[in-house]
Amino acid sequence: MTTSAHPAPGPSETGTEVTDRLVRANERYAADFEDPGMDARPVLRVAVVACMDARLDLHAALGLELGDCHTIRNAGGVVTEDVIRSLTISQRALGTRSVILIHHTGCGLESLTEDFRHELEDEVGQRPSWAVEAFRDVDQDVRQSMRRVRTSPFLLHKDDVRGFVFDVKSGLLREIEAPL
Repeated sequence: MTTSAHPAPGPSETGTEVTDRLVRANERYAADFEDPGMDARPVLRVAVVACMDARLDLHAALGLELGDCHTIRNAGGVVTEDVIRSLTISQRALGTRSVILIHHTGCGLESLTEDFRHELEDEVGQRPSWAVEAFRDVDQDVRQSMRRVRTSPFLLHKDDVRGFVFDVKSGLLREIEAPL
């Protein structure tokens, strides 16, 4: 089953052909493109950290337009050192003041463990330097991510950090109470 408006790759369509399809789509997009005249500073001065899951259309779910926010996505929407790096640049160089963290129901990280790293090491002969950041309780993981943002010495603005769980069945956000 495909959930996209685009057809899934056919059994004989390679990754290269999918990429070529996307490049052709970009050419059509660019033919009518007009420079919106914006700079990199988000209008709403907010950074959103969310999972990379393809079911999350953050702009639609949050009523955002181009230029409203910085969007930082990774597996699980977990606050890692690289997310802190991006948030630090977002705040210190580009003026954001608020951070919204969005995890979601049915996340693939709930079914993984750190054994994934060991399996990779067995397969390729090198252990990844990064943690999987798997979790069992999505609410607790949102709290941990909020805690990581609030305790980072690199971030200037930590008073407006809020965390949510996006329900992939209803589209609703459920706010998670901040950790003490």
